[in-house]
Amino acid sequence: MKLNVAVQMDPIARINIGGDSTFALLLEAQKRGHAVSYYTPDKLSLRGDEVVAPVQKLDVRDEPGNHFTLGEPRRESLSGFDVVLLRQDPPFDLAYITSTHLLERIHPKTLVVNDPASVRNAPEKIFVMDFPQLMPPTLISRDLDEINAFRAEHGAVVMKPLHGHGGAAVFRVMPQDMNFGSLFDMFSVTFREPWVIQRFLPEVKRGDKRIILVDGEFAGAVNRVPAADDLRSNMVRGGAAQAADLTSREREICAELGPALRQRGLLFVGIDVIDDYLTEINVTSPTGIRAVLRLGGPDVAAQIWNVIEKKRATR
Repeated sequence: MKLNVAVQMDPIARINIGGDSTFALLLEAQKRGHAVSYYTPDKLSLRGDEVVAPVQKLDVRDEPGNHFTLGEPRRESLSGFDVVLLRQDPPFDLAYITSTHLLERIHPKTLVVNDPASVRNAPEKIFVMDFPQLMPPTLISRDLDEINAFRAEHGAVVMKPLHGHGGAAVFRVMPQDMNFGSLFDMFSVTFREPWVIQRFLPEVKRGDKRIILVDGEFAGAVNRVPAADDLRSNMVRGGAAQAADLTSREREICAELGPALRQRGLLFVGIDVIDDYLTEINVTSPTGIRAVLRLGGPDVAAQIWNVIEKKRATR
């Protein structure tokens, strides 16, 4: 089954193909003979009731520094595609939200992965709060009294932006921390929305596991171990990737999340688990595909396309 596929992503010239999950999906699509076109989110337009973009034919190669070729731009209606991959990276800001409103107009006749309405309505650090029984104690607030009460109850905490990404602005705050006042002031000035305060999990030093679910089913995992002098395990922040299996508790977490993800059309999801506690559900542009395969795990990109092809075949 040959599909006509468009990918909405950040500029392809700037990606690091060695770890980029979107690139893995594009390589697999091309391998299967699907026609792939490319555009960046700033080129997306709504003209009357038609969602259009100046798409370019895209060919990809797993060759650093020579990884793509683009054809000439051609204005097309996205409703003419079988599949649109929504793969732009955060920040999850008003521009991102607007793009989901536009793509919602063509879905599900054109299959958008992930479902744009669900991406909009399931921000990673808020959607996860639907499952408090799986999480460490967590507060979403910018109220000083509420935060101090939470700190008094739980001791050391982690503070991070509600819509942050890539490990940026993640801090550990200790009890009686003399830096807390300045940190609170900085967050108050920098972020208009509330932020996340979560009980610190010391076992993060052993890793923050990225678990990938495809259509609600476990597909692969990688353990991300932070550098010795850093709290953050994100690979873009120097975290080291290790092969990983699931604990029994992690399998329970996947089983509990699966139906909710399928119901929302969240086909490709990456969850973060520390010491058997769920901390985030990543739905905007999950990563980890290439690391899983490189470390001897399954081919997640192939699993994703198997599901996409099956969904298109039944429409």
